[in-house]
Formats: sequence, C-alpha cells, structure tokens
Amino acid sequence: MATTTPYSKQLGDRDPIVAMRENADRVKAITKGWSAQQFDRPWAPGKWTGRQILTHLAQTELALGNRARMALAIPNYQAQSFNQDVWIAQESGLSGPEAVDALVALARMNASFFAALSPSERERTMVHPEYGAITVDWILHLLPGHQLNHIPQLEAIARP
Repeated sequence: MATTTPYSKQLGDRDPIVAMRENADRVKAITKGWSAQQFDRPWAPGKWTGRQILTHLAQTELALGNRARMALAIPNYQAQSFNQDVWIAQESGLSGPEAVDALVALARMNASFFAALSPSERERTMVHPEYGAITVDWILHLLPGHQLNHIPQLEAIARP
C-alpha cells in the first residue's frame, strides 16, 4: 500500500530518499548567487520571502527528522504540533545563505538517516495530534513532497 501524506501529489511515485537528495541540490542551484534582495523578496504579494521559505524548509527537516528519530527511540511516542509562523518569527536573524546551508545539511542528514532504516523501522508508529497514528515512513514521504511544494515558490523568486 502506498504511503499517503498531504504532499503525496507533489512527490508522486518518486523514491522519497532520491527526491530528498535531488531537492537539496535543486535548492542550492536555484539560490546560487542570490542577492540579499532576492532572499528578502516574497514569492507573491503578502507571501513568505525566499529566506522565510528556506528557513521553514530547514525547520521542517529539523522537526520531522527529530520526530522520526524519537519514534524509533521512545515507545508510544507522542509528536507535538508546532506553529510554523511562530517558528519563522523566532529565526528572524538567520540569513538567506545560512538558511540554504541549514536546509541542505539537514535534508542530506535526514536522507542518510532514512536510507539506513530497515522496513520494520520505517513502519514504527507514533501519534500526531492532527494526523493520528503515523509511521516513520509517512514522515519520509512527507518531507520531500513538502520540499517540492515550496520549490516553485523559490523558482518564482529567482525569475527576474
């Protein structure tokens, strides 16, 4: 049975680990040579800036990678929700290039982590307050789909 997440449409039938690695490279390529003004440009009126999108993606890698690790380490792990807008506001001092570096490093770390898991580890469950019982595999499939959801926004900023 296929794993279904809120971002399954974006991921499609791609291998999630391969997609995570390719997405990290793609983000680096999109943002290479960006000026401070590009990092601070919103992708559409009233929307997040490039820096905020990159920070959000890095924070999501951090939070969801941690959830997967905790599910493997703690029986009956209960994930906690987080407010993405509050988290973004807490990282206001992070520069655009630092956000790219953080995202790329965390995505690569998570890809290596997930690639080393056994099928039974990937099926380990946890409870999420919004989604109910989810697996480590669910997180694995959500992360690259989430990245793919935001990459077009970065591409919009990159266009002159």
